[in-house]
Amino acid sequence: MRRGLFISLEGLDGSGKTTQINRLGAWLKKRGHGVVVTRQPGGTATGERIRALVLDSRSTGLAPMAEMALMFADRAQAIAEVIEPALAAGAIVLCDRFTDSTEAYQGGGRELGSATVLELHRLICGNVQPDLTLLLLPGLEASLNRARRRNQRTAAESGPDEGRFEQEQDAFYGRVWQKYREIAQREPERVVMIEGDLSIEEVHEQIVEAIAERLAGLAAAS
Repeated sequence: MRRGLFISLEGLDGSGKTTQINRLGAWLKKRGHGVVVTRQPGGTATGERIRALVLDSRSTGLAPMAEMALMFADRAQAIAEVIEPALAAGAIVLCDRFTDSTEAYQGGGRELGSATVLELHRLICGNVQPDLTLLLLPGLEASLNRARRRNQRTAAESGPDEGRFEQEQDAFYGRVWQKYREIAQREPERVVMIEGDLSIEEVHEQIVEAIAERLAGLAAAS
């Protein structure tokens, strides 16, 4: 059986990743593809426990290296339990965040540097990489405002508290933003950057174009 396709979606909170990953999953299923959707942190029982700890605004005083170690623990479990089995079965895996997020948030935002992140990824994750990464980069201010409003609304509705990162200052997010751009420039064959304050439909159209091109390439190679 031909190995499946691993696709990650990246971007700041509030960039529209969840909306787009749901739309993309529906688009692929409609065309007969087997699809597995997962997220990081999360996606496994262990991962959801890590997610609750790392994203909860009450988790104060968490050291940057401890934070990064938790992200990689989550990722290693997801690769073993969800991602690799699904790819081996020929499915298309859609993952909401992967190691690019760690490089952007901990490497850039926390100023731990890319080299440390990439070396940990090699050691802990066996250097597993997405075949394609869709990087959503709408305006920084618009993304942050949407993320903060969403977390306030979720907390008010007695949902999970996932606002820890949204408490960071704009300078932190400026570093995250810049690191994402560096990743895209470093790996243009893997990362497709979708920029600007586009409508949901406009972003979806660009995503579908990128996916269709990649699927056509796989079909031609088989």
